[in-house]
Amino acid sequence: MATFYFFAGVNHFIKPENYKKIIPPFIPFHSLINYATGFIEIGLAILLIIPRTRKFACTAIIVMLIFLIPAHIYMLQTGWVINGNQIPEWLLWVRLLVLQPLLILWAWMLRKSAINPY
Repeated sequence: MATFYFFAGVNHFIKPENYKKIIPPFIPFHSLINYATGFIEIGLAILLIIPRTRKFACTAIIVMLIFLIPAHIYMLQTGWVINGNQIPEWLLWVRLLVLQPLLILWAWMLRKSAINPY
């Protein structure tokens, strides 16, 4: 999981336009939000590696994934193009209704197995 979120976070800096265009227009400061999300994902990846902070990181990942749901809904409303290719609508639905819940479940299961530092 740490590897997954580390590379997801780095990707916010490598391909910022892919992320900025899926931020709904009612949310201001698209560049700031994109880079902050990248930093947060990298930071949470590092915290996942440390046993004492793993439970916190998993909880924070769950919260982050919930806060990112509007971006997934906006992707469905507007479509999503990567490298000039339109992502099929059915795949965006799978991303929202299958992938997001599975990522939340993954974080929840790791959280439950994490050592309580207190």
